[in-house]
Amino acid sequence: MNKSNPSLQDLPVTQRQITLGAVIAIVVYLGFSSYYTVSAESVGVVQRFGHYHEVVNPGLHFKIPFGVDSVTQLPIKRQLKEEFGFGTPGATFSRQMSSSNEWALETTMVTGDLNTAQVEWVIQFRIENAFDFLFKVRDPGDALRDISESVMREVIGDRTVDEVITIGRQDIEAGAQIKMQEVVNLYEMGLRIDQVQLKNVNPPKPVQSSFDEVNQAQQERERMINVARGEYNKAVPFARGTANQTIKSAEGYAIQRVNQAEGDSAKFTALLREYSKSPEVTERRLYLETMAEVLPRVKNKIVLNEKAASILPLLQLNTIKGNEK
Repeated sequence: MNKSNPSLQDLPVTQRQITLGAVIAIVVYLGFSSYYTVSAESVGVVQRFGHYHEVVNPGLHFKIPFGVDSVTQLPIKRQLKEEFGFGTPGATFSRQMSSSNEWALETTMVTGDLNTAQVEWVIQFRIENAFDFLFKVRDPGDALRDISESVMREVIGDRTVDEVITIGRQDIEAGAQIKMQEVVNLYEMGLRIDQVQLKNVNPPKPVQSSFDEVNQAQQERERMINVARGEYNKAVPFARGTANQTIKSAEGYAIQRVNQAEGDSAKFTALLREYSKSPEVTERRLYLETMAEVLPRVKNKIVLNEKAASILPLLQLNTIKGNEK
């Protein structure tokens, strides 16, 4: 009898029902704990009784329940990164950034000329070998941070502060990437370093203003050099073009004069050849051609007979004078 509610009676529970309920609970647990899903960008590393068993590809898989098999998923197709001296939200890796209290220690470095610089950088990497990443190094994330910081200090220490801040950034990035990959391969960490990128590189705060003035002067110098080069590239090609045009015109005029002289010479030679054959005919033809060329230019023409004794009676001087006016 239920004392809290007299209208309700205790339901009888038998040993068989208890056993059936336990069996159902065990079956449900086995159903939910005997399979797992590996995401598309990852692989699953299966450990049986704590020892490495196999690596499985993305998809649905089955395992032995009750803790016999354990699965660790590693995002081998995702690009991971670690940041030094700063941190961005939305971390995709457990050791992507360090504590903000350590940022100043990470970024302060000594250059080859015994100056200091504040260097912030980021490395991007991928997991290539899941077995090496999980079992060859105790904590690969921390180990990679130590390797990156050690290599970066070595590379920065081989260059002057001017190279670090201005012209040597690409060489530093390339050299650091090669050295990091060599150390990672030596430790068999199963990682591939894709990129090392320098972010903010600044001198110490006490000398920040002086460095800014130097950079401004260098930028002004580069600007003036570029302006001068632009004027040079504008004036020199124009002068060269004008010179080439003048040379071509002179060459064309020379060719024209030579051709004309050769033509006149050939014409004279042809006339001389015809004249030697028949001088009278040639003289007559030349006379007629000359008169045909000259007479159209004369306004008043008087034709006389050979027997005319005088031409004055025929000249009407007043008329001619009036026409000329």
